[in-house]
Amino acid sequence: MQLRKYQQEAHDSIFNEWEKKGIKKTLLVLPTGCGKTIVFAKVAEDCVKEGNKVLIMAHRGELLEQAADKIKKMTGLECSVEKAEQTCMGSWNRIVVGSVQTLQGTKRLSKFPKDYFDTIIIDEAHHVLSSSYQKVLDHFDARVLGVTATPDRGDKKNLGRYFETLSYEYTLPEAIKEGYLVPIKALTIPLELDLSSVSMSAGDFKASDVGSALDPYLMGIINEMKKYCKDRKTVVFLPLVATSKKFTKLLNENGFKAAEVNGSSKDREEVTKDFAENKYNVLCNSMLLTEGWDCPDVNCVIVLRPTKVRSLYSQMVGRGTRLSPQTGKKDLLLLDFLWHSERHELCHPANLICESEEVAKRMTKKMEEKAGEEFDIQDAEEEAKKDIVKEREEALQKQLEEMKHKKRKLVDPIQYAMSIEAEDLQDYVPSFGWECTPPTEKQLKLLESEGIFSQEIPNAGYASKLIEKLDMRRKAHLATPKQIRLLERYNFEHVGNWPFKAASSMISRIASNSWKLPDGLNPKEYVPQ
Repeated sequence: MQLRKYQQEAHDSIFNEWEKKGIKKTLLVLPTGCGKTIVFAKVAEDCVKEGNKVLIMAHRGELLEQAADKIKKMTGLECSVEKAEQTCMGSWNRIVVGSVQTLQGTKRLSKFPKDYFDTIIIDEAHHVLSSSYQKVLDHFDARVLGVTATPDRGDKKNLGRYFETLSYEYTLPEAIKEGYLVPIKALTIPLELDLSSVSMSAGDFKASDVGSALDPYLMGIINEMKKYCKDRKTVVFLPLVATSKKFTKLLNENGFKAAEVNGSSKDREEVTKDFAENKYNVLCNSMLLTEGWDCPDVNCVIVLRPTKVRSLYSQMVGRGTRLSPQTGKKDLLLLDFLWHSERHELCHPANLICESEEVAKRMTKKMEEKAGEEFDIQDAEEEAKKDIVKEREEALQKQLEEMKHKKRKLVDPIQYAMSIEAEDLQDYVPSFGWECTPPTEKQLKLLESEGIFSQEIPNAGYASKLIEKLDMRRKAHLATPKQIRLLERYNFEHVGNWPFKAASSMISRIASNSWKLPDGLNPKEYVPQ
C-alpha cells in the first residue's frame, strides 16, 4: 500500500528517532481518520524486516482485531494474539497483538523474558500513564511507539512524563486543508444546560450526574435537532445508557429514525450495519463509539456528554470527520450547546484546533455570542487569533517599540513571534524532559546566524520550535528575521507576514534613498502587493 505523504513522513520520523537519535520512547500524533493504523502497520512490517519481534498493545479487543486485520491486508503478515486464553508463546509469528488487561497479569507477564519484544506499539496511547500499561512497559526492555489522536489526558498528567519525544504530529487543520478530512462547521445552540450541580470523578464530570442534569432538556434538544439534523446522518453521544435509550425513544416519537447501541447490546453489529445502510438517520450511544468504529458518511455529531478531556472530545467528533466521496459529503456539522458550569472549563469545538487556551476561550465566546450562526472552525480560529494578537500588541506596545528601536541587528524572540503571529511560540510550554533543558550551543549559534537574539531563549524546546518555524518560513519564501528587524525599525507592521521578495524590495528602496523612507510612504498603513 502506498502511504500518503504525511504518513511516509511520520514513518520516517519514527525510525529517525529510534535509530539515528537513539530515542527509545517516542510519540506519534495523527487526527482520527488519518490512518494511524496504516502507519504503525508499516512500522511493524519494517521492524520485522529488521528481525525484530513486535508487540501491538491496546485496551480494547476491537482495536486489536482492527490492527491485526490491517496488518494482514497491508503486509500479508499474520499476527499472534495475547488475550484471555490465547497466547503467542510458541508461535512463529513476529507480530503479536495483545490486550493490556491480559498482559498486566503478574503470572502472565512473568512468562515473558524482558527482551522477548524488541518493539512495542501502543494504540490509543493517551491511556499509557495508567498503572496497567506502566506495569507491562516496565517489564520489557524494548523501544516504544505511542500512537494517539491527541496528546492530552484527562487526569492532566502530561504524556511527556513517559515519552521522550514527539516524533511527528499531523494536525487536524493540516488534514482538512490538504483534503484528507472534511471541514468542520460548528454551531452553538442557544439552549442553556445547567451543570452547576454535577460532581467530578477521575478528573471529569460524573456520568450519572450528567445524565440526571440532562433529562429536563431532552425535548428542547430534539426541537433544535429538527432545525439542523433532518437531512444529516447523525451520531449522538450521551452520558448514560438509560439516557441514551430515553433519548432514542423521544427521537422516534418526533419524526426521526433513531437506534441505540451500548456495551451490552447483543445486536450491536446489526444496528451499526443498519445505520451504515441508512435504515436509521440517528445513532445514539453512551460513549461506546468513541474508539474503533467508523462510518464515513456520518456528517453530524452531537456531544451530549460534556467533558473536560480533549482526547475524549476529539474521539467523539472524529466519528464524523472522515471523507465519504460516495455520498458527496461536504462537511461535518458539530452542534455545541451552552453548557452552564461555573467551576470547570468544558471542551468546545475550539479545543479541536486551538493550541492556545486563550485563543480557544476567545473563539468559544464569539460562537456563544452568535449562537445559531454556523462557523467554519478554522475561519473562527483565525479571527480569534487576530483579536488576541491585536490585544497583545496593545498590551506590549511600549515594550515592542523599545525592542524595535534597540541598537542591534538581531530581533527579540517576543518581537519575532508577534510579527509572524506565531501563537505556538507566544504560548509555548515545554512538555518533554529534553525541552526543559537549556538551549544547546548549536541551537543558539544557528538562531544568532538567522538573526534572532538568542540570549532570551528560555529552553531547548523553544529553540527547537524557533528553528522549525524558520525552516518552514524559508520554504514558504517569507520574510526573514533580519528583514523583520530592519523594516520594523522603520515602523512597518507585521513584516513577518510579508513575502521575502516584498521585504527585500522595500529594503532596496530604502537603501537607494540613503536609508530614508521614500516620500509619501506611510509604513503604518503600507501593505505589500
